[in-house]
Amino acid sequence: MSETGTTPGSEVDQVVRLVGVSDQPLTTELHEAAVDHPAAGARVVFCGVVRDHDSGRNVVELEYEGHPTAEKVLTDIAERFAAEPDVLALAVSHRIGMLAIGDIALVAAVSSAHRREAFEICARLVDEVKSTLPIWKRQVFTDGTDEWVNCP
Repeated sequence: MSETGTTPGSEVDQVVRLVGVSDQPLTTELHEAAVDHPAAGARVVFCGVVRDHDSGRNVVELEYEGHPTAEKVLTDIAERFAAEPDVLALAVSHRIGMLAIGDIALVAAVSSAHRREAFEICARLVDEVKSTLPIWKRQVFTDGTDEWVNCP
């Protein structure tokens, strides 16, 4: 996980504060602190956690596997959102590897001058990460079966 994937000193570099794909536990506190900005009237943090069910089946654990380009793709997504005029600071990370129920899989944080923009941008950021990031999920169920989700 890196502080930023952009060219040092660029305007986008100052907005994208934290971006990464990691097999280490993620924290909301680190991401919220990363988007602290004196002009911000709002900081929105989204935390995606592993739940114990999916489509009526009980889940016991998840495994996330990332393509080697996953961090570059995530950096590109972050930079696109950072270029929006209402974004003051942005942080986003996704975890890979084996995760237990309750573990954090995705954290996205955005600061903006106003709450409406911060909520809207953070929601769009999460949707974009979930739809384009080359990270795939294997769910393991209580009956011992498993399935891969969102695989190409």
